[in-house]
Amino acid sequence: MAAAQEYARVRHRVGLLDRTDFDVLELTGRDRATFLHALLSNEIRALGPGQGCAATLLDVHGKVQVVLFVWVADDRIFVVTPPAMAAKTAEALDHYLFSEKVAIEDVSRDHALFVLAGPTARAMVERLADAAPPERPWSHVAAKLGETPVRLVSGARETGEDEVWIMCPAPVATNVRAALAGAGAEPIGEQAYESLRIEAGTPRFGHDVDESVLLPEIPFETLLSHNKGCYPGQEVVVRIRDRGHVNRMLRGLVLEGDQVPAPGAEVLADGALIGKVTSATWSPGLSRPIALAFVRRQHAEPGTRVSVRLGDATVAAAVSPLPFAR
Repeated sequence: MAAAQEYARVRHRVGLLDRTDFDVLELTGRDRATFLHALLSNEIRALGPGQGCAATLLDVHGKVQVVLFVWVADDRIFVVTPPAMAAKTAEALDHYLFSEKVAIEDVSRDHALFVLAGPTARAMVERLADAAPPERPWSHVAAKLGETPVRLVSGARETGEDEVWIMCPAPVATNVRAALAGAGAEPIGEQAYESLRIEAGTPRFGHDVDESVLLPEIPFETLLSHNKGCYPGQEVVVRIRDRGHVNRMLRGLVLEGDQVPAPGAEVLADGALIGKVTSATWSPGLSRPIALAFVRRQHAEPGTRVSVRLGDATVAAAVSPLPFAR
């Protein structure tokens, strides 16, 4: 019942997601923007202070090494990574650093991150901080929450609702969390979050996306610029776009019955293995189990009937576009 109430809180009002496990890199030096631009899949060099984007760092084979959020400030660039990925990301970036004037520092211990998610998230931020970031995803603004300096960042609707990220100094994270909760943003647990983000079709790094995944196999339009110059893996991405296709795609599955499949559950068509589940949850919005899964391209068309193995049995399912229709 608690998860259902937390889910409803985000869908109808506002909830608080704790992102203190996410890491933060800080890039300084005059070449920081051109350096990142040459390495990441999205447009960086054209971003001005207060702007940002999501991007990926790929290997030369076009496979996703990490999904990043990039926030450009006046004199530095913040790069937000998934949990426990700062050191690996910094090492990968440093591998390409030669004569450029760039310093890469892991400042994860200096910052804490929270997300307000829900239809009233922006109104709450404006009330508490007397400021709000521009609505374009990953745009941001410096502000104060009481006497605490914070950075307010527009999220990309990973829950399917409006979102505002709040970055604050780590030593006052407890106070900021308490202030947000006191204003009515109650914490959202993992079970409710999974329902929200899977319904929204948001892949999660380390669950639905890892180093075995080609960028074109996942929903990638917000992670990629088709108009920028070379970056590691670009040749593969362009070749797939212009002359080929991927053999599998990340899709949604809507299952019959009430049993939620485990990650790794086999997806079948006519008894043959065609894919595997990466994440699954009970969907309050659809009142049935749903999943994200990689399925073969030939079976990726929405509406295609498949089945999912649950132990010794199978259950019928249908392929769904992402996000799921609630």
